[in-house]
Amino acid sequence: MMKTQMIILAGGSGERFGGNIPKQFVKIAGKTIIEHTIAQIERSDEIDSMIIVVHERFYDYMNDLILANHFSKVKKVIVGGASRQESSYAGICACDEDTENILFHDAIRPFVSERILRDCVEALKTYDAIDVAIPCADTIIQVDDAGIIEDVPKRKYLRRGQTPQGFKLPVIKEAYRRFFEDGNVEVTDDCGIVRHYGLADIYVVDGSEQNIKITYHEDIYLADKLFQIHSVEAGPAGMEMQDVYKGLQDKAGVVIGAGSGIGADIVRLLSEHDCRVFGYSRKTGCDICKTEQIDAALKDSYEKCGKIDYVINTAGLLQIGKLESMTEDDILRLIHTDYTGAVNLTKASLPYLTETKGSLILFTSSSYTRGRALYSLYSSSKAAIVNFAQAMAEETIGDGVRINVMNPERTDTPMRRSNFGNEPKDTLLDSVTVAEATIRTLLAEYTGQVIDIRRGGSK
Repeated sequence: MMKTQMIILAGGSGERFGGNIPKQFVKIAGKTIIEHTIAQIERSDEIDSMIIVVHERFYDYMNDLILANHFSKVKKVIVGGASRQESSYAGICACDEDTENILFHDAIRPFVSERILRDCVEALKTYDAIDVAIPCADTIIQVDDAGIIEDVPKRKYLRRGQTPQGFKLPVIKEAYRRFFEDGNVEVTDDCGIVRHYGLADIYVVDGSEQNIKITYHEDIYLADKLFQIHSVEAGPAGMEMQDVYKGLQDKAGVVIGAGSGIGADIVRLLSEHDCRVFGYSRKTGCDICKTEQIDAALKDSYEKCGKIDYVINTAGLLQIGKLESMTEDDILRLIHTDYTGAVNLTKASLPYLTETKGSLILFTSSSYTRGRALYSLYSSSKAAIVNFAQAMAEETIGDGVRINVMNPERTDTPMRRSNFGNEPKDTLLDSVTVAEATIRTLLAEYTGQVIDIRRGGSK
């Protein structure tokens, strides 16, 4: 198996960004940009370890961030040089002797996806050098010193470069040996050096519009929105469901909203695989809107097992219609069921989950990203759940509690059928698929994430 190391370049001074702090250490969504970047790569099965290259002034600060986040794949933090090339070479020299592939990635690209990383590593099985790029949507013009157009290249051949860039280790080592020996070669990135010396064909892996580089202050606003809607695959990736169930057999959990649909499927599947799980619903006298009933359910489960490792809330209410047609009771019932009930459940669950460093899973809906006519309360409540979970994930990360949100596509459940009737089955997710994705997420190490569940697989 090929060993792949990631070199994260974080030695920039941030001059284009402005201010006294380099942009990789600016906070968005409660963490520095570089923390988000490392966390994204930490989750990837494709990357064996990371080397972080920083400016000497931030060496100790970077190590503190690594320790605070318990990043297990960061092998070392090293000091870079005065240029990107010197920093890249420092990373190359720090690689393990048995490393075959290395990837260079900008610290200020926190949205690199698992798909991109997977495609990069797969491409390096065939090619000695790879780049990541996306098609150019705008027409590019070439001008002379006077600002007169000299050429308009064909857009279909143009790409906008991103990172990672990847190489077989001997290839990039040789490129840098020649680069520093020559001393006057002008290039902007690592692929440019390899191409300058003709050491390998450079294959282009498809990037993503979301894989943005946070360079200017304006980019912060876009990044903040992307973090709000950012999603990951149900995890842990690559683990078979049978192994997931085995990993949960020594755990004890609670499912609220287990009377039907997804909640009932979660309880059934866990019970069938000898997992200790307790399901509660209004049918069993546990209404998510009533704090005293939630407290009683959690206490009852705790007394039976002596611990609670996870809590899952699938309780929900969907009422379609114009706001003017709803009574005050309708409004309060929906908000209490879909939002404040989840808030109260979270508060009640935290003492138990802190004790076990456990997992809390809430549910949103695909309508949370944009308010829709006739769904005003439902959509806004589901958006509130996402923001609430992300905020609570940051509050509780030091306690080891993981809080994530499942975001299923339209799903075949009794609640949906009561609102929409009998829809074609092939247009809906099966509730068992959602239940399995939720169960998988219980063992995931990430927190504060939205997990999309789509027909044909997560994300």
